[in-house]
Amino acid sequence: MHQVITRTDEQTQDLGQQIGQILDSGISIALTGDLGCGKTTFVKGLARGLGVDAGYHITSPTFTIINEYPADKNLRLYHLDLYRLESVEELAYIGFEDLADYDAVIVVEWPGLLMKDRYLFNLELTFAWDSEYNRVISFFAYGQSGTNVLSKIFS
Repeated sequence: MHQVITRTDEQTQDLGQQIGQILDSGISIALTGDLGCGKTTFVKGLARGLGVDAGYHITSPTFTIINEYPADKNLRLYHLDLYRLESVEELAYIGFEDLADYDAVIVVEWPGLLMKDRYLFNLELTFAWDSEYNRVISFFAYGQSGTNVLSKIFS
């Protein structure tokens, strides 16, 4: 496990941008943490790093469930928020299985349903506040793809 502390929204976005710049193929990332702890802020930076056009306004897909953005390097960013879903069957209804391919960067806020269904993420980032209201972001890698990304970030 690795940890990064960010003190501002800009630092959280910069971290996301650095990771986006590293990615050159599909990957799945779980974002966990309480409401308002910086998950969507991180995704804004990730989108920038992936080369999503600045004309796209990156927002939380709380009500739409999924937002899709074309990115550079022939990648697509799928940003999901599963907070409002209650069952795995609802994932099938929104077409989740159709998203997973080589050119998909899938980022999921509130990934509990997928984890319960044993979906294997490549990375998990856990967001928490410390006693001084800095963000503490913990990184966990699963499988070779996740390990490769972490080795590039923390080398």
